[in-house]
Amino acid sequence: MLNRVRCPRRLTPALLAAGVLFSQAAFGGEQVYTPLSAAVRTVLQQSISDQAAPKLVFTSERDGEAWLAEMSQRLRHHMPDERERNNFLISVQYEATRAGLDPQMVLGLIEVESRFHKYAVSRAGARGYMQVMPFWVKQIGSKGQNLFHLRTNLRYGCTILRHYLDIERGDLYRALGRYNGSLGRIDYPRRVTNAWQKHWSLPSNLTSLNAGSAG
Repeated sequence: MLNRVRCPRRLTPALLAAGVLFSQAAFGGEQVYTPLSAAVRTVLQQSISDQAAPKLVFTSERDGEAWLAEMSQRLRHHMPDERERNNFLISVQYEATRAGLDPQMVLGLIEVESRFHKYAVSRAGARGYMQVMPFWVKQIGSKGQNLFHLRTNLRYGCTILRHYLDIERGDLYRALGRYNGSLGRIDYPRRVTNAWQKHWSLPSNLTSLNAGSAG
């Protein structure tokens, strides 16, 4: 279902003061609540609780700088502030790589889910860049965690998508369908993969940088 991103009423004054707009249409991540086994819950809880500081994960500093420069240039339209943009990209690359995901694919997912709006909220209540449903905090997180916080949102989003990939034995289309709550329908996975390939795929001179990421 195509959802329109809205701003939660309690955040409206602060966001309007910051000049944030929420008029673009986007898919809200409507992950479906499913009871987890104790073993799976423990693994996901451990993944969420790790609070290591984000950093670029590459074989060399030069590779990291090249990736950051390329992605930062592409993201300028969505995030004009360079410091905010680079902090966001470093966090995305770290969290995606940590979860065994391709960072460019995650950027494509964020583009489709929230249009890079930090405070995006779907009709179903999914929040933030990766449109995470609040029930996940109760399932695998801790009380008071803020899904609008950059690191928290990315950590949850990447962990959840990795969980769905494991369930689907590496089938990205089916995992994306679970992430969006549209398993079995092709529209959402195609939107994510199209955004990934059209806007975030690496140029030929950088294609080896994500060789270790799982799909």
